[in-house]
Amino acid sequence: MSDEQSPATDGSTSNAASQKTMLRVAAIAGMLAVLIGAFGAHGLPDRLAGFSMDEETLARRLAQFDTGARYHLAHAIVLLVMVALPVQRTRVFRTSYWLTLAGIVFFSGSLYLLVLTNTPWLGAITPIGGTCWIIGWLLLAFTQPSPRR
Repeated sequence: MSDEQSPATDGSTSNAASQKTMLRVAAIAGMLAVLIGAFGAHGLPDRLAGFSMDEETLARRLAQFDTGARYHLAHAIVLLVMVALPVQRTRVFRTSYWLTLAGIVFFSGSLYLLVLTNTPWLGAITPIGGTCWIIGWLLLAFTQPSPRR
């Protein structure tokens, strides 16, 4: 059986370890989303005041950070749901999972850095994260349900 067809829910030690890793990654992504979102709501405006930017730029930076935080939290939840899905843990599924995580890093991470450093060119990295999410969602559509027991 090829890797694309072999289920990773056969109870083997490596599959259990992979499942545990995926759960931990999802939980850490969720925790970071809450921490970063709280910082954005409570500490970010004072931090940005140090850049002495005009009101329009300040409002844009706050909105960019908020966008990153919202998408980060949404996709952290997606990672958690993926761990619980009754699907075969094929290469397609695992690639979808890791692309979802990469989307958080590139999309949300680039927005966080753009805002915290007031470096607009970092916005050019953001679409890489969006592309990761698009491909990840597409691959998830092609995962196979686990066989019923």
